[in-house]
Amino acid sequence: MTDLECSRAECRSTATHQVVWRNPRIHAADREKIWLACDEHVGFLSDYLRARDFPVTVRPEVPQ
Repeated sequence: MTDLECSRAECRSTATHQVVWRNPRIHAADREKIWLACDEHVGFLSDYLRARDFPVTVRPEVPQ
């Protein structure tokens, strides 16, 4: 299995978290989008989405 990479631009680190979000203006409440994040970028990615008033949940796991 290949390690999953962080979704931050140009980051090639192994993802350790899921940043789960949706845009409530265009997505139904049951629609989730997932960005993967390494330890270094989990805060950056979740803050980026929260600044746009998107609902965000961080899960300390990645899909296997």
